[in-house]
Formats: sequence, structure tokens, C-alpha cells
Amino acid sequence: MRSLLPCRTLMPPPDSPLELRQMPHHRSGTNPADPIDTPAEDMLAAESGQATMEQLEILQAPLLVRIDWLIHGFSTRKGGRSMIYSQSPTGGELNLGFTNSDDASTVVANRKDFLEALTGNPGFPLVTLRQVHSSTVVQVEAPPAAASTSGFAEADGMMTDQPGILLGIQTADCIPVLVADRKRRAVAGFHAGWRGTVKRIVEQGLERMRSEFRSSPEDLVAVIGPGIGACCYEVGNEVEDEFMVQCPYAAELFLRVGSAELNTKKHPHLDLVEANRRQLLGAGLDLEAIAVVQQCTSCNTDRFFSYRAERGTTGRMLSVIGIRPC
Repeated sequence: MRSLLPCRTLMPPPDSPLELRQMPHHRSGTNPADPIDTPAEDMLAAESGQATMEQLEILQAPLLVRIDWLIHGFSTRKGGRSMIYSQSPTGGELNLGFTNSDDASTVVANRKDFLEALTGNPGFPLVTLRQVHSSTVVQVEAPPAAASTSGFAEADGMMTDQPGILLGIQTADCIPVLVADRKRRAVAGFHAGWRGTVKRIVEQGLERMRSEFRSSPEDLVAVIGPGIGACCYEVGNEVEDEFMVQCPYAAELFLRVGSAELNTKKHPHLDLVEANRRQLLGAGLDLEAIAVVQQCTSCNTDRFFSYRAERGTTGRMLSVIGIRPC
């Protein structure tokens, strides 16, 4: 069994496959790069103890940043307008999922802030899914006619070769995987919890890209975004058993955590990040064509939403990828 690795800190070293962008909130119709003065009403709100906007944080991978026709980003919980999950009484958070606890209008406003920070356009077409932990992958050929809180389709992966559409994967511990075809100018996003992973959603999604877009593995690059690490992802024996049946390398995906001194039983911990990296390699991607954001969402709830660490009461982050408009 592999040894348990500690989570890395968020601020990356120079050679890390991760960049951190802090995006100040700005109003529609302004350039995101322009300096912003703090409005007087925001200063008054801070003095009176009301919620204030923090800077949005968007994580990006240099592996994808260097592709000039591509848009991508991984949100964090920093910034935003949601107070329901906030760890601070005076600061809102960037919940981007239509959860039962948060107000839908607040989520819509958060999404506009996120899109404006990333693209300069708060109305940039965004497609999300009704994620059900499946291996279903759908093709998006046009943006939806109108924004919806229910998602484009019931699936856990999507792909497109159409410019001007952002594909959005919602997570709060599960693994987001973003893929780009540098030659065919096609992109895909996958939501990989343990069920989707054992059903090989990433491998099946890449096969769909091959059949629909004629994608070749040597032209693909992929980034595995923030998700729960093996350090925190304890699972039942039945999960381990299912992986053992489905994956020939399953023994390398689990480690046992327990304490002989405290006489506690060693339980299996699943490395979902490695499981999905192995699927990308199995699909033919080169080792250097895969970047991994080594950030455990459960260990870093000051930056990320974590369903497990926050016992089911938490927001959702978005991992997005798309082709710049022509």
C-alpha cells in the first residue's frame, strides 16, 4: 500500500500545475482588468457588520492557459454573495450550485460574478448538468435557449466543439476532470465521484470524443481539479470490492488508515485523483499531458466546499471549460 501523503498548500510553487487568480468583483459593463474603487455603500456595509464582497479566486492550470483559444477555470468558495454556508458573519461566499439551502437568485448572481470575472461577460453561455453519478456523457451543440436551475441533461459528462459555450461541472468533493483537444478544438468536462469513476466515465468520455470529433490521445491534454484526497476519503469495503472487480490496478488506489496504538481498525481510503489519472493514461494520454491540482477539498474548507467535511450542508464549486467565441 502507498503511504498517506499530506495535502499541499493552496499557494503553489513556481513549477506547480496550478495558478491562482484573485479576481476583484466588478459591475457589468466594466473591464475586468480596470482598477475598481470601493463604493461608499460597501464601506458602510463593512462598518455596520453586513456582508461584503471578497475577491473571487479562480484556479487555472498553465497546461490549459497556454492554449490561446481555450477558456477554463476552477472556482473556490472565496468571494460571492451566499451567506448560508459562510464561515464569516461579514463575508459572502461563491456558491455556484442550486442547492436546497441557498436562494436561487443569489446563486444566479454568484454565477454572473464568476462568469464576468473569468470571461468579462456575466451572460456568457454556461451549461451545467443534473449530475447523477453515472457514466453518461452528452454532446452540447448549442447553448440552452434560457438559463435553467435544473441543468441541461441528466448526465455526468459533456463535450462540445462549438465556440462560445462554457461547460460547467459542479463539485464539492468529487473530482472534476477537464479535457481539451488541441488539434480538433474540442473540449469536455467530467464529474467523477467513486460511482462514476468505477464506471469509467473519463475513459468512456474520451472514447466519445474520438467517435464524435476524431480526437486522438496524442492531441489531448487534461487537468484533474480540486477534490477530496485519499487522506480524507474513507470508504466502505463494498466500494473497495467493486473497484477490485472493475480495475486491474485497484490495489494501488487504496490505502489503509488506522492506529495500532489506539487499537482502531484500518479502513480503506480511496485515491480518486489517482484513479482518474490512471483512466486518462489508460486512454492513451501522455504523462506530461496530464496536470493534477493537488488540493484536498476536505482538508481546505477555508477555500473549498466539502460535502463530507461539512456533513452535507455546503455549496458547490464550478469547474468550467470552453472555446472562445470566434
